[in-house]
Amino acid sequence: MKRKLIIFFVKFSLIALLLFGIFLGFIFLGVFGHVFTEKELKEFKNETASLVLSDRGKLIGKFFADNRTNVVYKQLPSDLINALVATEDARYFEHEGVDSRSLLRVLVKSIVLRQKGAGGGSTITQQLAKNMFGRQHYGFLSMPVNKTKEIILANRLESIYSKEDILTLYLNTVPFGENVLGIEAAAHRFFNKSVAKLKIEESAVLIGMLKANTYYNPRLYPDHALSRRNVVLEQMEKYGYLTAEKTNELQKLPLRLDYANLESEGPANYYLVQIRKEASKILEVLNRRSDTIYDLKKSGLIIETTLDFDLQQYALGAFKSHLGKMQERLSRQYAKGSDKAVLNGLVKKELKKLQLEDLADVKKMREVFGWNGFTSDSISIRDSLALDLTLLHAGLIAMDPKNGFIKAWVGGIDFRTQPYDQIFAQRQTASAFKPILYASALEQGAMPCQYLDNDELVLNDFDNWQPQNYDHSVGGKYSMAASLARSMNIPTVNLFFQQDFDLLADVWKALGFSQELSNKPSAALGTTTASLYEMAIAYAAFANSGKRIEPVFIKEIRTADGRSLYKHPKAVLQESVLKESTSGLLTAMLEKAVREGTGSSMSNVYGVRSSFAGKTGTSQDYGDAWFLAYNNDLVVATRVGASYPVVHFRKGSDGSGSALALPLVAKTLQQAQKNSTLRSKYLRGLTISDRDLEAMACVDHIDDSDFEKFFDDIFRDKNMTFEKASKKAKKQAKKGKRKSWFKRVFGKKDS
Repeated sequence: MKRKLIIFFVKFSLIALLLFGIFLGFIFLGVFGHVFTEKELKEFKNETASLVLSDRGKLIGKFFADNRTNVVYKQLPSDLINALVATEDARYFEHEGVDSRSLLRVLVKSIVLRQKGAGGGSTITQQLAKNMFGRQHYGFLSMPVNKTKEIILANRLESIYSKEDILTLYLNTVPFGENVLGIEAAAHRFFNKSVAKLKIEESAVLIGMLKANTYYNPRLYPDHALSRRNVVLEQMEKYGYLTAEKTNELQKLPLRLDYANLESEGPANYYLVQIRKEASKILEVLNRRSDTIYDLKKSGLIIETTLDFDLQQYALGAFKSHLGKMQERLSRQYAKGSDKAVLNGLVKKELKKLQLEDLADVKKMREVFGWNGFTSDSISIRDSLALDLTLLHAGLIAMDPKNGFIKAWVGGIDFRTQPYDQIFAQRQTASAFKPILYASALEQGAMPCQYLDNDELVLNDFDNWQPQNYDHSVGGKYSMAASLARSMNIPTVNLFFQQDFDLLADVWKALGFSQELSNKPSAALGTTTASLYEMAIAYAAFANSGKRIEPVFIKEIRTADGRSLYKHPKAVLQESVLKESTSGLLTAMLEKAVREGTGSSMSNVYGVRSSFAGKTGTSQDYGDAWFLAYNNDLVVATRVGASYPVVHFRKGSDGSGSALALPLVAKTLQQAQKNSTLRSKYLRGLTISDRDLEAMACVDHIDDSDFEKFFDDIFRDKNMTFEKASKKAKKQAKKGKRKSWFKRVFGKKDS
């Protein structure tokens, strides 16, 4: 009987050995998929995210297929390595890829003793093999096939790489959940710092996540993460990497995160859309010319942009503080009375357009945007639309007028829920258009001290259209400089009549606008649409001696090892679109607008001490508010308004350009003023020549003489046609150019 058992055991062992040999043979022959050779393992490279940096090296975003940034061994803190080894593979520096002792222990506990918590038995090297190539499904053979392939690969990895190289490869490939791969990306996600700067307790948190990256995610489950962190610290003490005293000290620390999800909550996500477009074009040309295969999402490139991180942060802060307050006011306005009725009617139209009338009152849990953070609430489609329609949208762009470098770019209020970039939205320009009209007049020989009529005007052939000043004043004459500074509508319409429209249209086109300018008197007051992007380029030409320049987003693209692939040329292409004398005079006039006109709250209220030229704009019924300001070094432009102009504030104290848009620029510059670096770069003020100042030396307003008033009362008819108004204005222009120095300087001032 004993002999039979021995024979059976021998036969069983031989058959098992044979089957195992056949099984191994099948694996080596590739029956269960390719097993990578040592040569292929040597050539292994992780796909790496491309990093997007600000102009001074601050990380602002990534482009990736896999969100991974590779690091080298010397960047890894010793405490991180110790935490990893102590927790995942205590005999790592003793075995050669497979820990036979641990593997046997797991087999006995899991198969013989049926213990579920027996552990995995995989070494760091085996885990690396799994991370590098993943696992495949082979039915009931999945586990033995995958484990065997990992053992083979682990032995091969140990034969060609050092222990330090394997640890580096492992930490570059390990997943941390949230679409984050590798220790560097994880350090930035959860602690907003490079892996090299991790503290011991932070390293322990990240290593603790390796056991189950969702369950131990410190953002989602902080209690789980804290408990697991302390286990890791205990393991470090167990294997002699920490003293008991140090372990006890670290375990008492609270869990502190500095969570930074650049993909959804980054500081410049709207800007990154433009960077992606520009970088893709650059790489396409480079790959075609140089026969290379650089990939924006996989090649680990370094993209240095023009963005000033500090200025961007100040702009974001201005959005939150100002728009948060103004949004509350608009929401209250539309919560009752006639405004609520208007909103309900608009919602009804939207429901019909979206074919959602039958589902309008179905409630679902939805994320609701608010300036104090998102909230989850069970609301209907109807209520959700009402919230969206009353949202105040805004965009802000800042650029260097000398070279076109974009310095700040805030395309909206929240990229995740409102991805459309407001910087490209076409909206009526309102009074922000006026500097273009005045620039055209200067090009045609007008001067700041030329006077414009402020008499009532009704155009019979344009449905009795009647321009009105914001303050409803009429009578007398205003200098061009005062008309622009005070944003006077009637004098501006008269200036429009004085001009050759074709020349005005040429200036408009030369400044880079895409829409056709209409030859209608209302065009003088900004009824033509333009984008904030186009307006910023135009105002940059005013600041740049009449030369138009295209915005620049990318300064340089480098490989991960620092080799330059592209550099923006230092010689900037500039197109002269206005005379230098025109830009000088216009700047002097617009500086007056900020100093004592509609932009005066920049200094009076917000304390911006540096001199700026600029212009506000308020479209009909406060549908859109604009403000654009510039000096020699910076152009800052913004626009604010709801999705539809029909949703707007009722009062100018809330909805005008000076109340709704200007504070975004002023608050941004207010903070920049406190930063010595930014103050020296962007807030050095305006340079206005003595000649241009002399050209401004006249009183703002001249009253009509008693004789003129008497004559006008008898003969003047405020009702006229477009043609008649144009002829009268042109005649007045010729007369205005011959005004005596005495009357210009000593005429009666406006009370």
